[in-house]
Amino acid sequence: MDKSWMTEHRTSKKYMDGVKSFVEFAAVNTKTPGFMLCPCKRCCFRKTLRQQVVHDHLTSGAGILQGYTDWYMHGENISTPIHREPSHVGYSVSPVDEMSAHEGSTTGMHAMLHDVFTMHDSRVDVDPTEVEEDLEGPDENARKFYEMLKGADKPLHDNTKHSKLGAIVRLYSLKCMGGLSNALFTFFLEFINELIPTKSPLPKDTYEAKKYMKDLGLEYQKIPCCRNGCMLFWKESENLENCTTCKMSKWKEDNGMIDGTSRKPKKKPAKVLRWFPLIPRLQRLFMSHLTASHMQWHANERTKDGVLRHPADGEAWKTFDARYPDFALEPRNVRLGLASDGFNPYGNMSTSHSIWPVMLVTYNFPPWMCMKQPYFMLSLIIPGPRAPGMKIDVYLQPLVHELMELWDVSVTTYDVSSKKKFTMRATLMWTINDLPAYADLSGWSTKGPHACPCCMDSTQSIWLTYGRKYCYMGHRRWLHKDHRWRKMKKSFDGTKEAGTKPVTPNGDELMRQLEGVESLFGHSMGKRPRTHSSINKEKSIWKKQSIFFRLPYWRHNLLRHNLDVMHIEKNVVDNILGTLLDMKGKTKDNDEARMDLQKMNLRPNLHQVTTEQNKTYFPSACFTMSKEQKYNFLKVIQDVRVPDGYASNVSRCVKLKEHTMGGMKSHDSHILMQQLLPVALRGSLPKNVVEPLIQLSGYFREICSKTMRLEDLDRLESQIPIILCQLEQIFPPGFFTSMVHVVVHLATECKLGEPVHFRWMYPAERCLHQYKCSVRNKAAPEGSIAEGMHLQILRVSHDGSEKDLQNKHVQEFCDWYLGYVSVML
Repeated sequence: MDKSWMTEHRTSKKYMDGVKSFVEFAAVNTKTPGFMLCPCKRCCFRKTLRQQVVHDHLTSGAGILQGYTDWYMHGENISTPIHREPSHVGYSVSPVDEMSAHEGSTTGMHAMLHDVFTMHDSRVDVDPTEVEEDLEGPDENARKFYEMLKGADKPLHDNTKHSKLGAIVRLYSLKCMGGLSNALFTFFLEFINELIPTKSPLPKDTYEAKKYMKDLGLEYQKIPCCRNGCMLFWKESENLENCTTCKMSKWKEDNGMIDGTSRKPKKKPAKVLRWFPLIPRLQRLFMSHLTASHMQWHANERTKDGVLRHPADGEAWKTFDARYPDFALEPRNVRLGLASDGFNPYGNMSTSHSIWPVMLVTYNFPPWMCMKQPYFMLSLIIPGPRAPGMKIDVYLQPLVHELMELWDVSVTTYDVSSKKKFTMRATLMWTINDLPAYADLSGWSTKGPHACPCCMDSTQSIWLTYGRKYCYMGHRRWLHKDHRWRKMKKSFDGTKEAGTKPVTPNGDELMRQLEGVESLFGHSMGKRPRTHSSINKEKSIWKKQSIFFRLPYWRHNLLRHNLDVMHIEKNVVDNILGTLLDMKGKTKDNDEARMDLQKMNLRPNLHQVTTEQNKTYFPSACFTMSKEQKYNFLKVIQDVRVPDGYASNVSRCVKLKEHTMGGMKSHDSHILMQQLLPVALRGSLPKNVVEPLIQLSGYFREICSKTMRLEDLDRLESQIPIILCQLEQIFPPGFFTSMVHVVVHLATECKLGEPVHFRWMYPAERCLHQYKCSVRNKAAPEGSIAEGMHLQILRVSHDGSEKDLQNKHVQEFCDWYLGYVSVML
């Protein structure tokens, strides 16, 4: 059939006629009359829909997948030529997977094998033994492929059309969806083997099933590590028995015997790092028909009309391309982001345990794909029970080693969309994490007098004697040099401002600062490395030299670590609500704050007053709400009704009797800040208090938009210092924590990295929730997460239904699995 219509615009007559012919062709070959798999860009074969709905998706929706030129999921014989290694002389290139006489799961399994082992032939009519004879010494990957190919061809017995591979994949998926334990799944397999009349080729227990599934690439590596986080027993240190720093044993202390005999149990590492190799999963993105065509979207399909929609529109991406033109010349080279955070796998239990997964984001994908959960790649599971802290670099060694290989050496990869091999390289653009994790990854402490990682040693801070903390109020530096607020002393911190806004040092300046700072490798827990500055009796601002500086390009990245808008916004909202509602323990206008104002000789109208009866009290501030105002403010929030799925029930957080709010999640604060706060504040407080808070709300709303323009960011960049200076004249110094101060840098970072939703923690937090739900064995939470992600490729996505999947034919399940075997890994 003529398929040139697939590249035409969706409104053209040729495209509309082509969609009609495609739907008619697929309707004849479908096994479920009236229904078919949807090949649009949004569904990606994940949904089985009515024919008319599929027609609408292709015409008025996202359009058909551009890489889907062989309609093998809709009954067409695949005619894609197989790519061969040059050394395979004498091998005749022929069509892949002739989908003709075989029924049931065979065709789907062959299509799946083609995506997993793209470099080999998965034809139904090929004889694996003959092909092996033609190959000059097939490697281990080829042998696995031929074994799987035999399993896809051979039926379980004479009275079934299901193959061994199809049956194992289906049973394994049911284990995952039903949450069956290993012991129960073993009983399940034993019973099925008894039902099969002939000698069963199915696995006898869970161990054999897992071993079989690992041949599809569903595996990870276990690396023993020091229980104190000093080192990994990896590479040249693999055979060591004790840590070279703290001298602790590599093994668990277990001297017991087995069954009263003299035989000792097998040694087990005291701590294990689980590593999911990155390179094969990046290769698989180009080996799948569903993702290969999207890996060049940022270069070939991105609209370049001045609207900022994607990180490729940002200054950091463009500057990187200008510095490394050889990397930018190949659009298939991969751009990655790293996200990490810790969580307690036991929920709200009193047990203290912190696990740190490290995830990777692929920015080659279009905006509607790259931040979705199926396209997040789990790279490392850093074990608990304690957070790694500054020693996270020890655990990042395998990942950084792969990133260096992907930059310096590169990897040969087959691209199924162009049917050619290319040399793939990859770069790490930046990291995504909250402010405490920012310090662990960057090495710059986000506490103390220099807490701002953007201002660095130019951070202006004041130590509050009674509040016993630092505050950060120097926002007049960002104003115009002739602005009248620069000379006003009493309204701010008691000083005139003559300085200019700080300039973030470039890569060369950073490396000069880090010359005397060592890495944390080889230092025992609780001890800090000595630096040249400490030798000179000067306090070092840098706590370590980050492992990411081993990457040759890292020093030249304009944006190395992102400020997380999710946590910043939540902290700002907590400060505002706690202060306005005078919530105990959360307000920034307490007795200590008033005493600090008195010591600084600022705002005399708020100082302590002594009455004639020798009683003391603090006068009310302009932002202090009466009980009636608090009630009206909270009543507005409580009565708000939002569309289903837009936000949680914020009214549950309101406590009218106590005049407080509590229990809000990050997204509740997001909705409250950008939508509800401007409405609820009107009429509750004086105009000079309400206006800057409403402007701050609009500032967050604009920087969180999915599209923006450069002129809008310039306006926001000049507007936010004025808003913060207005707040400095209203709230006490204790209000301005480091989280409030870094708001001044958010618009600038948007210029570098573009829309916020590519660089905040919301998608990563959703992945962390998924990892927490996969913990079934409380005694080994890290292993449960690893096995859960091992099974995740067989789970139904949020777009599907588990019940529907169980009732579908094996053929449809294989089609679904074909899409996710390359994405979920």
